[in-house]
Amino acid sequence: MLARQPSLWARADFLRLWSGQFISELGSQVTLLALPLAAILVLHASTIQVATLTSLEFSPYLFFALAAGAWVDRLPRRPVMVSADVGRAALLGSVPLAYAFDALTLPQLYVVGFAAGTLTVFFSLAYQAYLPLLIDRDRLLDANGKLEAARSVAQTAGPGAGGGLVALLSAPVAILADAISFLVSSLLILSIGHREQRITVPAKRDLRAEVDEGIRYVWRQPILRANLFSSGLANFGYGAIWALVLVFAVRTLGLHAGLIGVILALGQGGGIVGAVFAGRIAGRIGTGPTFILAMALFGPGVLLIALAGRSTAIPFLAIGWALASFASSSTAVIGVGIRQAMVPQRLQGRVVGATRTVILGIAPIGSLAGGGLAAAFGLRAALLVAAGISCVAFVPLLLSPARTLRELPAAEIER
Repeated sequence: MLARQPSLWARADFLRLWSGQFISELGSQVTLLALPLAAILVLHASTIQVATLTSLEFSPYLFFALAAGAWVDRLPRRPVMVSADVGRAALLGSVPLAYAFDALTLPQLYVVGFAAGTLTVFFSLAYQAYLPLLIDRDRLLDANGKLEAARSVAQTAGPGAGGGLVALLSAPVAILADAISFLVSSLLILSIGHREQRITVPAKRDLRAEVDEGIRYVWRQPILRANLFSSGLANFGYGAIWALVLVFAVRTLGLHAGLIGVILALGQGGGIVGAVFAGRIAGRIGTGPTFILAMALFGPGVLLIALAGRSTAIPFLAIGWALASFASSSTAVIGVGIRQAMVPQRLQGRVVGATRTVILGIAPIGSLAGGGLAAAFGLRAALLVAAGISCVAFVPLLLSPARTLRELPAAEIER
């Protein structure tokens, strides 16, 4: 009989990483609600202006993820994460400061959203590349499940807390909670005891060649390539939905900030379920089929949100968000685990960068497209288009070798 492996909770370094991630995610969920609400409620921004703000928060993945991945593969990952946390704390702290002096403007929100998003690119690439250094390959799904569960719990508590803080203190002041969370996260990550080996970069190696190597690796792996298309379609739909759903909830459904936060918190319970059970479901029906099934559930969730009316706002938004959240967290656990298991460590940063350039870089395009469609045809019509795109997102994965993948793939041996 094989000996039972000790829990990851008993590993101090993993616990510090998990705690830092949870605290910063909790604060980020407050800002995810408070930043657009600051634009809507304080600065009276239009629908297209709110969509632009949402787009700017995601767009750094499109512009910088490829180069950031190459730099992450050149640098120790832990100091990158700490620096990104401190920088985001300073940026977000400027919002309540400007509000206190009656100097807050929409351009400042644009700059804060874009600059904080840029630092988030570096943090997320370093964090995903760092995890395989702390955790053995056969524990990656377990580790990713626990980290994704932390994110989902934060997404459950964060909107409710964010809505309450916005109602009590105003949206700009609520953002201060996120700034503080990033400082706490930086201290926890700084205290991790694991030390990485010094990375040696060939003197004649240029950044473009390193970026190209990461892109070629992703493209020649059928499952990674299919995931680009599937997750890209899903995130195009998500970008449109998130750019419009708050405006839709406030102006079409007549909901106030506190209730919106509660509804999103209830719906995010699906994300917790997905994070906790994705690995167990994969153990029963296979890693690939779980990946495909979770992706297929995203579209119906978005469709329910698009069909919500004033009389059905609470159940449709909550159930729709729950389905979408379950799909999102499950695909994150499985998709990230597959990539971490199969990609050589020296390429981790570049492969994550290439993947996220498409998967998350497409979200701001979806936000702008959603805003444009809403301006031309109305909020509900734009939401229905986003739902239609989301409903076919699973097809590329279904047509790939992922459908026969029973467990995490073995790491590729480089020659």
